[in-house]
Amino acid sequence: MPLFTRTKRVSDPLDERAKNRFTDYTSSGSEHSIAATDSFSSPPFFPDSACLVSRAAEEKIKTDSDSESDLECESDRTDAIINIINSIKNIQNGDSYRNKLLAHTMKGVQILDSSLNYNKHVLNRNVMLYLQQNGYNAAICKTKWLTNGGLNGGNYEFIDVIRSDTNDRYCIDLSFASEFSLARETEEYTRLTSYLPKVFVGKNDDLKKFVKLVSDAGCRSLKTKGLIFPPWRKNRFMQMKWFGPYRRTVSYIPTVNSSLNVVKCSAVGFNAVSNGVFVNAVTRTR
Repeated sequence: MPLFTRTKRVSDPLDERAKNRFTDYTSSGSEHSIAATDSFSSPPFFPDSACLVSRAAEEKIKTDSDSESDLECESDRTDAIINIINSIKNIQNGDSYRNKLLAHTMKGVQILDSSLNYNKHVLNRNVMLYLQQNGYNAAICKTKWLTNGGLNGGNYEFIDVIRSDTNDRYCIDLSFASEFSLARETEEYTRLTSYLPKVFVGKNDDLKKFVKLVSDAGCRSLKTKGLIFPPWRKNRFMQMKWFGPYRRTVSYIPTVNSSLNVVKCSAVGFNAVSNGVFVNAVTRTR
């Protein structure tokens, strides 16, 4: 006689605890109900410490690689700008009038700045006088501009010379390179500014190019450190120093003060302009 065995139900392989949970479950109809009560759902995944260390190492390598890449890019940009600066200098060296003016300017600075402890404004006027005595149409050029939109107001002064035969204008700044100094410079920016002439003598177009190149480089320099670029170093502000509204003056005294003492040129061994008058350093009033 054949034996018939009862087919095991689906619940048979389950232990008693699972059976009770399976048979007692009643769905509420919500698709989220099972997740809330199902003891068979997978436990949350927690990566072990080795995995975490590996991920942190990968992130550090990526960050270091990005930093190295940024430094390489900044170095490449600096090299490119230095090449442009040197190209401008080479073009300037082909201007014989400019070279002669530069030589006279440097001679005046050497004699005056080393003989007397003048401030910048007084030194400007004494060099202007020296250039005049050497036949140049030299004057003090004062720029002044008002606050307008994102541009801060300011004023500046330097020397300019008008060439008599061509009417070309040459700008002379006795502290040119120092005007671009920053409180927190990158090594690349410091390297770049070392190629700037400490005393600038040249035409307006060359000056504009220098200012644009270095101002933009300074902005990038601070951004790489996450710092805000000061408005008085931005290209727009810097351009106004030399190309803003201006007036020329041949006054030898940088402030309104009739009681100033003066010294003769011969007092500093400056016989070339012995008929001129040199003023002592004074505090400038705006």
